[in-house]
Amino acid sequence: MIRIVHILRETARLMIGLPDYDRYCRHVRQTHPDREPMTRAAFFRDRQQRRYGSAGGKCC
Repeated sequence: MIRIVHILRETARLMIGLPDYDRYCRHVRQTHPDREPMTRAAFFRDRQQRRYGSAGGKCC
């Protein structure tokens, strides 16, 4: 039951655009051990930038 709640919470966060920082950290440590993970704030800014693009804006 707890696993289902975790999956639903994660799905909801991804649906509204909140990526999982802890998952990102695990990925970096496992896949790129020579790199230091971004801070939570830097991660959030990076994901927002990737989602919404540059400051120039875009049409629809």
